[in-house]
Amino acid sequence: MANVQIVTDSNSGITQAEAKKLGIFVIPMPFLINGEEHFEDIDLTQDEFYEHLKGDAQVSTSQPAVTSVTELWEKLLADGSEIVHIPMSSGLSESCHTAETLAKEYGGRVQVVDNQRISITQKASVTDALELARRGLSAAEIKDYLIKTKFDSSIYISLDTLKYLKKGGRLTPAAALVGTLFRIKPVLQIQGEKLDAFKKVHTLKQAKETMVNAIRHDLETRFAEYVKAGEMTIAVAHTANYEEAEHFREELAATFPHIPVTYCDPLSLSVSCHIGPGALAVACSRVVK
Repeated sequence: MANVQIVTDSNSGITQAEAKKLGIFVIPMPFLINGEEHFEDIDLTQDEFYEHLKGDAQVSTSQPAVTSVTELWEKLLADGSEIVHIPMSSGLSESCHTAETLAKEYGGRVQVVDNQRISITQKASVTDALELARRGLSAAEIKDYLIKTKFDSSIYISLDTLKYLKKGGRLTPAAALVGTLFRIKPVLQIQGEKLDAFKKVHTLKQAKETMVNAIRHDLETRFAEYVKAGEMTIAVAHTANYEEAEHFREELAATFPHIPVTYCDPLSLSVSCHIGPGALAVACSRVVK
């Protein structure tokens, strides 16, 4: 059976250093900052990115160049390997559709997985793919599993500011003004391919309570069967909010002692540019046991 290589993009939150340890490949996402192109985790660090945001730089996301994708694929395919390519959700970027189109030229040796995830849930898909590859599954079989389980995850995100939703055109100036005046801290959710409003609160404490209750509800309803089987994990993410995220991780570990809190990572910069610094997120995902 052919060796299976795992490819993802930096929207997964997996750094280049971490990818090397895992034995996978991460395509860095390009950003335009004041018209100049930068690549996540190559010549653009998390700290540098937030400095640009705070300085009101013009920041926009882009998708990887076709050649950066195909050159990597061809290098990995040269020894007879197959590829499982796990990009960010097609609902949030065109890079997935582009990869699907490109993969048609490789006779089934490249399997592109549109399992509609991003950030810490996308990372969970990568670790699942790695485990399944170790068990000897083919690229097509791994893709089938990841598609079958694509909705077995949830993300809830609490925002510290409405400034960046307004700046990105996802919130009208009037709504942003009202939200600021009333100190609204929205909690958003990612279910499948959309970033949607979940609840409006006024304090970080209320936001954390809302997210914990939402995760608890998911674990007791949608994912109850997987909890019983020991297949659920929890993860924390944030945008330039390291200390608060670590406190939240500890609180979640105490609240859900029978479910592992697997990691505490920065959110993907592709999400961060729309929500700004100070955000806090929690996710639960079903994983290969």
